[in-house]
Amino acid sequence: MSRTLASPLHSALVEFLIAKRKEAGLTQADVAARLVRYQSFVATVEKGQHRVDIVDLFLFSQAIGFDSQEAIRYLRECNH
Repeated sequence: MSRTLASPLHSALVEFLIAKRKEAGLTQADVAARLVRYQSFVATVEKGQHRVDIVDLFLFSQAIGFDSQEAIRYLRECNH
């Protein structure tokens, strides 16, 4: 398992993605359909079992409807 998966910053990013999805009123299935992926992929990400790279972050931001830079700013705040 990657060290990133167990890190507090990765956990914060996962929590951020879940919060944004819920704020948008979307289900995991909704996001998966927009990503053209299976719902189980979104569930794996939200369980913290899939490392979210920059491409994933960008695609999730488009699917959910938030600015990916907002996630980066959030992580900066969490890292202080």
